[in-house]
Amino acid sequence: MAELSQTIHEISAGMQREMTGIRRYLHQHPELSNEEKETAAFICRKLDEYDIPYKSGIAGTGVVGLIRGEQGDGPCILLRADMDALPVKEENKTDYVSCVEGVMHACGHDVHMTCLLGAARILQMMKNTFRGSVKVLFQPSEETYPGGAVRMIGEGVLTDPKVDMALGAHVFPELKAGQAGFHPGPFMASTDEIHLTVKGKGGHAASPHLNVDPVLIAAHILIALQEIVSRNANPLMPTVLSFGRISGEGRTNIIPDEVRIDGTVRTFNEEWRKEIHRRVETIATSIAAGMNGSCDVRIAHGYPFVNNNEALTDKLRHWAPEYLGEAQVADLDRIMTAEDFSYFAEAVPSCFYRLGIRNEEKGFTANLHSSTFDVDESALETGAGLMAWFASRLLNE
Repeated sequence: MAELSQTIHEISAGMQREMTGIRRYLHQHPELSNEEKETAAFICRKLDEYDIPYKSGIAGTGVVGLIRGEQGDGPCILLRADMDALPVKEENKTDYVSCVEGVMHACGHDVHMTCLLGAARILQMMKNTFRGSVKVLFQPSEETYPGGAVRMIGEGVLTDPKVDMALGAHVFPELKAGQAGFHPGPFMASTDEIHLTVKGKGGHAASPHLNVDPVLIAAHILIALQEIVSRNANPLMPTVLSFGRISGEGRTNIIPDEVRIDGTVRTFNEEWRKEIHRRVETIATSIAAGMNGSCDVRIAHGYPFVNNNEALTDKLRHWAPEYLGEAQVADLDRIMTAEDFSYFAEAVPSCFYRLGIRNEEKGFTANLHSSTFDVDESALETGAGLMAWFASRLLNE
């Protein structure tokens, strides 16, 4: 396998300049969820250039290419990248800054697409060395629920040929460029949105006895809901219940008729997830009723948690040092962020791993979803080569 590793290293290194150009083009031309038409068209042009057949227009803008090995029948591996950007105004001063006002690849999806295109080209060049096939899937709308993964699955991307396993990678600012990180089992949390509308009776702030104050009711509800995590959650089960917005259209001397509270809940167990939903509704409605008001509860069911197949993930974790070197491979903890790659992981054995992009000397330290997010582009060579290495090893087993 040393020869295979060396070959992939040489090809990916030779593609670094091209991949840098691809990434910068994609970064300059971001598109929001379900609007990735030009992004998809660019990907199709690259697949045409690489002589990789594909289908487009899946779940709106999704693209799936197929690379068939020439060594005979074998398994089919799906490699996935997401395409959408975020509604963030970029504040970087590079010459490849976003050209779209208020839209930015602040989550690294430009890197994901670039690495997958790189891996696709490597595998297409080496198709005479493996059996089976590789699907390269470019997915719309990871950032906006219900997400593109479940819709693409519904439109048959896991069939013809039948997908046996799936791999995906995501940039990770906590790892240095050139590194990769892994975690078997439950890795990324489920995510649901909580929307509460607390209703009372507004009026003059100087006459509180004539009103039913939804601001006060909302305050009691917020405090009580925090006890779900501190007193009801098993301390061994990671759980986050956070509220990021509270709004009431009152003034210093006006008590409003209603107050809105919006937040998120995240965890790693489906039964506990359902129980959290029940407790949120019971606590919020009971407190409001006890204070002569009411509370409408709406919980938007989001993505399930990402569950990395343990056997597959352990295998990739064992193989990664053969390509990167042992010092470049990290074991990661669970992460409370969410990903709709979870739908692929529910359907077939899967591994979702992390790609390092950090370089403190060059100033690449900003967090995901921030207006100054950027990456050390040497990670492109690592990301493309590692994904091709994994696919080649799996197909050559």
